[in-house]
Amino acid sequence: METPIYILGIESSCDDTSASVICNAQILSNVVANQEVHAKYGGVVPELASRAHQQNIVPVVQQALAQANIGKEQLAAIAFTKGPGLMGSLLVGTSFAKSLALGLNIPLLDVNHMQAHILAHFIKSDDNKMPPFPFICLTISGGHTQIVKVTNYFEMEVLGETIDDAVGEAFDKSAKIIGLPYPGGPLIDKYAQLGNPKAYPFTKPKVGDLDFSFSGLKTGILYFIQKQQRINPNFIKENLNDICASIQFTIVEILMDKLKNAVKKTNIKHIAIAGGVSANSEIRKRLQLAEKHLGWTTYIPKFEYTTDNAAMIAISGYLKYLNKDYSDVSVTAKARLKVTE
Repeated sequence: METPIYILGIESSCDDTSASVICNAQILSNVVANQEVHAKYGGVVPELASRAHQQNIVPVVQQALAQANIGKEQLAAIAFTKGPGLMGSLLVGTSFAKSLALGLNIPLLDVNHMQAHILAHFIKSDDNKMPPFPFICLTISGGHTQIVKVTNYFEMEVLGETIDDAVGEAFDKSAKIIGLPYPGGPLIDKYAQLGNPKAYPFTKPKVGDLDFSFSGLKTGILYFIQKQQRINPNFIKENLNDICASIQFTIVEILMDKLKNAVKKTNIKHIAIAGGVSANSEIRKRLQLAEKHLGWTTYIPKFEYTTDNAAMIAISGYLKYLNKDYSDVSVTAKARLKVTE
């Protein structure tokens, strides 16, 4: 019987305050407090986000410990998100983690949020298959779009990334163009289920083999909608499902094209996805089809580990703890941080 190693993970990079307790790679609790305040502004307001984190962090950590049924004295270490993210939000989590680690006299572990999205695949559960090294991970979220080659837990190489907007932003901005509320990505996914994905062809951007670009696509969608509305003012209302299905189909096609290029280039056929947009039903469906038709083995995380959550911070912290890769108390939050840092 292995000795239980309890680690508390804290995530506060954007607008969700989250705390999680892990015991030897198994999640005992994963508590997330969402911030409703941003919906009426159509996006995350940094100042409001950091204030909400300050209100949420103590109750969220208390709840995570209570759900895991352990006392804070049993913790072996505290892991927290160092970056990338919104500076004000990161500072709340960083300060809290430092104070708690100092108070309990236990190690502190700083975690790269982007690496954590990828390492969520190594959370132990009955139905979780873990990717073998090396594997390719498509990291897709509101702030990031990258193809990463993962050689071991903390050795990663970016093969391609977006040269402008992230894919999550492309979904949300397209949703805004057609009058859907923020966050619009999940709504596009919902209406797309009922529409024809080939109804309206949008032009795919021309960039390098493994790089992405979404700003031109957004502009193309905007002009298309404006033109159609001049002809028929009720165009969006009458064709909402088809519009959403066509937008989603184009975006997912772009992602799949780049993944195919990455497989060709590296000859690695173990493909994982990570990040908030990996909750999208179309990308999940297309990856499952690729298993059948392209001979890939695909790894799709559980829904609760796709968006920002502390379970992924806790598993990253646990892996760092095993390496004795502790942080100094002078560690600072970083708003910008590459996945390789």
